[in-house]
Parts: sequence; structure tokens; C-alpha cells
Amino acid sequence: MIKKILIANRGEIACRVIRTAKRLGIATVAVYSDADAQALHVRQADESVHIGGNASADSYLRIDNILSAVKQTGADAVHPGFGFLSENSKFAQALDDAGIIFIGPGIRAMEVMGDKIESKKLAKSAGVSTVPGHPDAMKDADEAYEVAKTIGCPVMLKASAGGGGKGMRVAATLEDVKDGFIAAQNEARNAFGDDRVFVEKFIEQPRHIEIQLIADTHGNSVYLGERECSIQRRHQKVIEEAPSSFISEDTRKAMGEQAVALAAAVDYKSAGTVEFIVDSAENFFFLEMNTRLQVEHPVTECITGVDLVELMIRVAEGQVLPMQQKDVTINGWSFEARVYAEDADRGFLPSTGRVTHYSPPTTLVSENGAYTRVDTGIDAGGEISMFYDPMIAKLVTWAPTREQAIEHMQKAIDAYRIRGVQSNLPFLSALFAHPALKAGDLTTRFIEDHFPDGFNSAEFESDAFEALPLVAAWIEWRSRLRDRAVVDAPAVTTSSVMAAVGHAQAQSENDDDAEETLFVFEGDNELEIDLNILVGMESYWEPGEWLFRGNLDGIELTVGVERDGNWWRLSQGGSVRDFLVVDPHVASLMHHMPIKESQDLSKFLLSPMPGLLMKVLVNEGDTVIAGQDLAVIEAMKMENTLTATVNGTVSSIVASVGDSLAVDAVIIEFE
Repeated sequence: MIKKILIANRGEIACRVIRTAKRLGIATVAVYSDADAQALHVRQADESVHIGGNASADSYLRIDNILSAVKQTGADAVHPGFGFLSENSKFAQALDDAGIIFIGPGIRAMEVMGDKIESKKLAKSAGVSTVPGHPDAMKDADEAYEVAKTIGCPVMLKASAGGGGKGMRVAATLEDVKDGFIAAQNEARNAFGDDRVFVEKFIEQPRHIEIQLIADTHGNSVYLGERECSIQRRHQKVIEEAPSSFISEDTRKAMGEQAVALAAAVDYKSAGTVEFIVDSAENFFFLEMNTRLQVEHPVTECITGVDLVELMIRVAEGQVLPMQQKDVTINGWSFEARVYAEDADRGFLPSTGRVTHYSPPTTLVSENGAYTRVDTGIDAGGEISMFYDPMIAKLVTWAPTREQAIEHMQKAIDAYRIRGVQSNLPFLSALFAHPALKAGDLTTRFIEDHFPDGFNSAEFESDAFEALPLVAAWIEWRSRLRDRAVVDAPAVTTSSVMAAVGHAQAQSENDDDAEETLFVFEGDNELEIDLNILVGMESYWEPGEWLFRGNLDGIELTVGVERDGNWWRLSQGGSVRDFLVVDPHVASLMHHMPIKESQDLSKFLLSPMPGLLMKVLVNEGDTVIAGQDLAVIEAMKMENTLTATVNGTVSSIVASVGDSLAVDAVIIEFE
């Protein structure tokens, strides 16, 4: 029996493994880099060991350092989580040589399935449906062009050792193939140390659907239903659900049986996922097999009632699976939303820094049994570093029906508080409010098709958008009541409205001058609100609270509240708005206030994020046009291309390739 597990990972997956291990009475060891010295997973584990510098290449990818930590702590097993060394057969072999249990599949399965080219060949021989394409890696961009010409565009250029959307490019036309090949090759080389890229047919209007399986060392394996992972951005999954609203029972069975057959072909053991691309007619084609625990595994756990981490541990101990295929049932519906530290309003740029406030939604069960689960590696005071993936948490909901699971997710997002860094919560809320998602009309191009110009929380109008000015007026009025109780501030309402929320109707000498209206400004919009309307709004919100929960005309409202000087920043359902609430005599003067002109920064290319300058694509004296690529910055393991916003001439290149850039650092100046 395993007595102590070292988790060779960080963040939320390390915390996730620790949680199950502790429930099973197994001691845990965390490893950490310089950047993660105070991280949540380090504090939750029974022991912790420092393994190197900030960069993953100096810490979490150092096999020798992790083996040293295993020896130092006496751990008898290692769980790799996902990413980093989780699918590295050399790591598994090194553990095996040291007599340490690797909580994962066999080495052969990792070697074959970890190579997208070889895995496709093996899948085909095992009777698994595969995507049309060339079986071997391309030697250069010219060969990729010729193969694409034969297959026919669009084609997918995919790194053989890729994962997480890295090293992948879609070439819609032959003209895109060579540049796409070089970009995929460079990204793969930087991320995996393996620049092999192959070409396959890109299935149009596709769905990304995967089968979760678990296999033991006694030849038993079962599939645990499917997950729909079609909503992606840059090939990185954003929302997952289980089961799929699209897949029929017959297709589920066929996909599951092929996944199990593939596992048998490589003598697979432990948890694994077989990913398929599915067209509109439910024809499915093998993409790859992930020989590890998937990020989105919680939705499968929610609908099947199993703990996949526990099963992985039991399998690693040599135990027989506790279930057969006939025992697997699907109950209800589950969604997972990946909460990232990124600014959706600025093209989803990564956001780094310290999380000053962190409060996830409650996990209490609702009347219909729906519940919320949050897997995270962050708490208040935690750091979002430029060195690692920007995911903050996985927000998961379960409910008896798909509609209820979506509704519960929307409430959970509204009740999630993250401050100090930007998050994609407003964008997630907008996604779950979208009619196409609610209808289950999904493809891997969902975000590109429905948000072609990106996302702007200041323009998105949620269902509760019209109520936000009333909420702003209510909390301003409520704040003034608090102020009036402390100091002899001017009256802001009539005693009858005060009484509506349980305040005494005591008159003061100022009450005769009390205003009956407040004016709410939002951008160029001005709204006059009769305070008696607020009598119909119910809420127990008090000044200083960050979450407003209330009821207006029978509509439940959950609104994030943040004070910024004299302004209120309110967020709800994907809408983020700034409101200024003033008395009528102040409102009459607002139009005379000067408007501060913004500084003209069009003559500079500024770094929009902390990162490493990888390339400068122009030279001094070059003439550039709006939309032209100017530079490439790497941040959080992703390459980000910066483009020109206006036409101009390059007068000076300020930064050098290899520089570490801060936010708003000048890269290029224009005449």
C-alpha cells in the first residue's frame, strides 16, 4: 500500500491530489520553485521540498531534482498531475529504476501515445477511426506545403509532442501553410523540446469530444462517458461539459469501445483520455490519447460519482477496478469553466501579479440538488506568475439537468470574487448567457464565430443590465444612510424610504430638504431615479460588502460591488459598468466638467503584459501599416504577436530580443 505520495506538480492539480490523498490517509509531499515558495499547494501538503528556480525548466521539469526530493522525503509514489513531466516516459522510467511507484500508465503507453504520429498509426491498426493526413512528420515547410496541397485545405499543423493547444496552427489556404508550419515548429520547440510537426485534414464545424477511461493492471478497463470540450480559444479549452448534448447513446458506446480497444493495444493502466473530433453527422475521428489525468476530469467525476485520483492510486497499488462497464451510469449534468488570469477586454492578455482578494462561490447545495465545486491553487495573497499557466481555478457545477447546471454556473460566476489581477469571469458569464451555448449548438470555432471582434465587458448587456443603475443608486443611498448614522450628513431620502429597509422614521431638521431623486451617470448616459422605486428592491447589502444579493420585481440579482473613489464598479452576468451617483444639484453641473483627454500613445508600441521579447519583426526606417505584425512576446508559455494600430515609420527600436519586459514598456517608437 502507498504510504506517501510526492506530487510532481503545482497549483490546483497539486491541491486536488493532496485532497484525495488526505482522505485516504496517505501522507503528501509538495515540490516548489522559487516563485511558488508560499503557494497554496505547499501549505496544504504534509511536507514540501524546494526543487529550483522560477522557470519550469529549472524546477518542475528537472527530473533529477524531483528524484532527489523523493529520496529526501522517503515518498514511495509520485503523482505527476497534468502538464510538466506527466507524460514524460523518461521520468516514469527513472522512477521505476529507483523503485518508486509512478501513479500513471506504463512506459510503453506513454511513449507511443505521447507521439501523435506513432499514436495515430497505432490507433489505425487497432481499428480506431482516424483523421485523413500524412503519417510522418514534415522535414520542412516546403514538404508541409506539398502535403497540404495533396490533402486539401484547410489543414491542421500539429506538433507531434504537443498538448494544451501549443504547437498547433490551422492553415485555411495554401498560402498560410509555410508560416503556420514555422510558427507551430517554434512553439513546439520552446514548449516541448521537440519541433516535429505533422499535417492532417482539418475537420470543419467540428466538435471536440473525449472519452474518459480507467484501466487496471489486471486487464480490466471501462469508459466513463464523454466530455464535450468544443468551446476553446487558441486550441485551449475554456468550457467543458459532461455528458455531451450532441452525442447519441449509440455514438457514445462506439467511441467508448474504440477508446478501450486503443487502451488494450498499448496495455494501458491508470486514467487516460482518448480525444476525438466529431463532425455534424456524428462521424468521429481519433485525435490523440492523453496518458494522464485531464484538467477537465471533475465533470466526469460529478456525473459518475467516482474519484479518478483515488482510482489512479488504487490501480498503482495493483488493485482491481471496483466497477465493470455495466456499473457505469451517468447522472445529471456538469459544466467546468476554466478561470484564467487574463484580461478578456484586452484580447485575453495574461494578467500577472498578487491576488489581493479571493472569495470563491459557496459550495452549498441548492433546492434541486445542484452544487458548486472549485478546484484551485490560489488564495488571497497568492501570486499569478509569468512563469506558469495563467489558470486560477476550475469552477464546476452539477445539477439534475443541463439547463439547471447552466443556471447554477451563472450564479456561481456572479458570486466569484477575484481582485488584484484581471480574470476572465465576465467573459465566462457572457459565454454561459449565449443562446447557442444554451441550445448546445457548439463547435471548436464557437468563440471565433460568436465573438469575432473579441469581447468588451463595457458593451456586453446581460439580462440584468437595465437593473444595474438601480443597484448603483441603492448602494449609494445605503452608503449615505450609514454615513448619516455616523455623522450629521445631509438627508438623502425621505423617512418612508428609510423605513423600507428597517430604519427608524426619525425626522431631522434636514429632512425637509431631502431629495426625492438621485441621478446615475454611466458613460454618456444619464438616468434620473425616483427613490421611491428603491422601496421595491430587497437586499441585505451593507457598505463594505463586495457582493450585492437582492430582488427586484421578483428577479434575483447577484452583483459584484467595488468602490473606486466616487464611482461604483458593478459586475453581473458579463457586464462590467462604472456608475457615478449624485444629487440633482450636482447632476446639473456635470455637463460643465472638463473631460480629461487621454494621452496619445499611438507613436509607441508598448508591451501589454510582462513577458520575454522573442522577436522584433521590423527594422528602423521601415514603413508599417495598421494590422502589421511588429513583435512577438512570450508570456505564460504562449507566444503573443503585437501588431501596429496605425500606419507609420519606425524611428527607433528601444527593446532588444531577449529582454524581460514590464507592462507598458516601450518596444518600438514611430515617427
